[in-house]
Amino acid sequence: MKKQLLGLILLLILFTTYTPNFNLRTDTDLNIKKIKIENNSILSSDEIKKKLNFLLNENLFLLNVNEIQKSLEELDFIESFSVKKIYPNKIKIIIIEKKPIAVLQNKKEKYYISDKGDTINFKKIKLFKSLPTVFGGENKFYSFYKDILSINFPVDNVEKFYFFESGRWDIILRNKKVVKLPIDNYLPSLKNFLLSQRNTTFDKYKIFDYRIKEQLILN
Repeated sequence: MKKQLLGLILLLILFTTYTPNFNLRTDTDLNIKKIKIENNSILSSDEIKKKLNFLLNENLFLLNVNEIQKSLEELDFIESFSVKKIYPNKIKIIIIEKKPIAVLQNKKEKYYISDKGDTINFKKIKLFKSLPTVFGGENKFYSFYKDILSINFPVDNVEKFYFFESGRWDIILRNKKVVKLPIDNYLPSLKNFLLSQRNTTFDKYKIFDYRIKEQLILN
């Protein structure tokens, strides 16, 4: 009995004085040495890495995704991301970027409008130089855009969208044709316009005015 008690005491001393060699916070084998960025086309990898430099030499096992999120939220074009740990000392950040559909001209300021309706701070990007420009209707454009997409209107052919205080839109195409829409129920007018473009009789007209109900005025 005394021998068993002595054995338990020795085990207790052993476990309370043992210090493991592996330290999650300081073990250099698990410290991040390389950050790889994937799936980005708008933002450069260097620009993203600059926001994540604080991760270098941090322990991979203790990686805090919330810290990464806070840093990447400062980059307007990032919609979401995922993180893949590559042991022993690398991480891979897979980026999902916002997709601009138009440039909003708000007085002297410019913004991109994304395909989710978000506004993004504007900077010149060659990839988006052909996007249509939206004048006015900042809070109306996204729903209008979804409406015209629903009838397969060729938005790639649009140069400008103009919103008027009366609550209606003009669409200016790249071939300089102008579609003047009514305030309400504008989709039938747009469908009519699309049909007219299949008929060469309408080629000579530049203005298609649907503002008066059930009428089309050509010019």
